[in-house]
Amino acid sequence: TKVTAVDRMKALLFDANGNIKTGDALRQQTVFDFSNAKPAKNEFGGSKAAATVANFPILTEMGLSTTVAFLSACGMNTPHVHPRGNEFLTVVNGTVEFGMILENGIANEITGTLNKFQGAVFPQGSIHYQFNPTCNDATFVATLNNEDAGTNQVAQGFFGLNNEVVKAAIGYPVPSKGEDIETFRKNIPLSLAQGIERCLRTCN
Repeated sequence: TKVTAVDRMKALLFDANGNIKTGDALRQQTVFDFSNAKPAKNEFGGSKAAATVANFPILTEMGLSTTVAFLSACGMNTPHVHPRGNEFLTVVNGTVEFGMILENGIANEITGTLNKFQGAVFPQGSIHYQFNPTCNDATFVATLNNEDAGTNQVAQGFFGLNNEVVKAAIGYPVPSKGEDIETFRKNIPLSLAQGIERCLRTCN
């Protein structure tokens, strides 16, 4: 038999006796706490937390997910792609610069600056990034129209290909050395990084 939306909600919100949960048990199913964001290994530009169907089941078949990112001074959410979702990003604190490449045929980078309570859209499949150009913290909220929009970091994805393909793509007709590629791979941050050089100099 088909599991309906009502069935899913009952499974989440009611206990084994058929009574609606209360207190912390109910809160765990209905409230997502973004303040628990912690930097991942090799992340130096801030922290972020994402509510998706994987960690917040109430989103199942709702067609949305949300990430809150806390960018430190000069912090960057490195170039990435969402393969299954469009993103609407809103800055709620500080200033965020962004850039994106839409697709082949629209090759020029589209850039802009967002201040508090301003937002921008990043279409599904576009390569995009966000950068805090100031010495103060910045926070943004990004909502996507898929409960499992996915994220593919561009640098990690590209350098994850086999050496011959990477060398041909970045060095033809003078390919880079294999050991150079290994060095790149080892130093690529997970997703949040610190840059750009002029910002780091300004903020010491």
